[in-house]
Amino acid sequence: MFLFSPFRAAVLAAFSFIMMSSPALADTLDTGDTSWILTATALVLFMTLPGLALFYAGLVQAKNVVSVLMHHFAIACLMSVLWVVAGYSLAFTGDGAWFGSLDKLFLIGIGIDDLSGTIPESLFAAFQMTFAIITPALVIGAYVERMKFSAVLLFSAIWLLIVYAPVTHWVWGGGIMAAWGVMDFAGGIVVHATAGTAALVCAVMVGKRRNFPQAITPPHSPILTMIGASMLWVGWFGFNGGSALGAGGSAGMALLVTHISAATASLVWMIIEWVRFGRPSLVGIVTGMVAGLATVTPASGFIGVPGGLILGLVGGLGCYLAVDLIRVRFKLDDSLDVFAVHGVGGILGSLLVAYLALPAFGGLGLADGVTAAAQFVVQFKSVIITVAWTAVLSYVILKAIDVTTGLRVDDQVEIEGMDLSEHGERGYHTN
Repeated sequence: MFLFSPFRAAVLAAFSFIMMSSPALADTLDTGDTSWILTATALVLFMTLPGLALFYAGLVQAKNVVSVLMHHFAIACLMSVLWVVAGYSLAFTGDGAWFGSLDKLFLIGIGIDDLSGTIPESLFAAFQMTFAIITPALVIGAYVERMKFSAVLLFSAIWLLIVYAPVTHWVWGGGIMAAWGVMDFAGGIVVHATAGTAALVCAVMVGKRRNFPQAITPPHSPILTMIGASMLWVGWFGFNGGSALGAGGSAGMALLVTHISAATASLVWMIIEWVRFGRPSLVGIVTGMVAGLATVTPASGFIGVPGGLILGLVGGLGCYLAVDLIRVRFKLDDSLDVFAVHGVGGILGSLLVAYLALPAFGGLGLADGVTAAAQFVVQFKSVIITVAWTAVLSYVILKAIDVTTGLRVDDQVEIEGMDLSEHGERGYHTN
């Protein structure tokens, strides 16, 4: 197998993601790096609260908007606590190939002066916490308007610890895929492949919404969706740029290619709708933006501007086709297209980075002695293992919840809307 080595001195900081299970890579605090990661941490949390929450809330019926917002807020709180209790330790401690250790339960041993590279380890743990928040939050889009709130919390909590934390360890915590030399700068495998796969399993296990697809109402507020999407776009600069774990050239290029990919994919989606239906939609163009962002995420620290443009084109077209395939051809009710946009986008970017990282495409190059074909094999194998792991364990978790407490609200609750029945509140009041 191919052992990981830094691509260039300019991107050494980027690979501290992969080496985080070993002792601190530097013993000197860098205030510039620390300031940037403090900002990036806030930006990534901003992606979930309120960005993703509003993006999803605008896409559902008005009678379910409160439930969607509640899902996001509660998951953010619960994942934060679980990350401190055990998630961080399972992901970033220990030298096991497949599983981390329990050495830092409750973040024991992380003091004010402890460093992770050039930033405080407490800050690194907080930055990673925001990734652990948004990943299960992405899955919400698959089961909106029909999954019990109690089941949402149970599934998200168990899933974080037995699906997300191990995959994080494999890729960023010094585990098996890090040893292979996998390239995942900011989460194409860790975040988008896992969330997308879990979403597809949820869609199958929870079942379709009533009268899907014939009588499904359009999004109740494209305005909220556009506002949420704009927040996601801004927050993604912290998601990808912050993954350099330093304030340098790697962060700057990651931010630039992230923006270029998002803009390109938005235009691709808009043009496809314009040609196909005679008019472009607001929901369509912002969905294209998310597709471009998800596709560039795993590659963002390894590519140049040509790679960003290519991934925007591929992400916009590929994810659009995936939406049609899953919703129209297979008639799977992944309600807000989580797998088609995040899963497919993240997987495409994870595979194509093996070639787009080459200097011929303006990239930083591959590890010494590694060919693009060999790197593609590593990427492909890592994606397949991650998707299989996520699919099997997500199914087991959902099946256990279904047998014990049940997954789905009853028909009457679904007809009346989940806002009043589950939370006793309305999103809108009319006189």
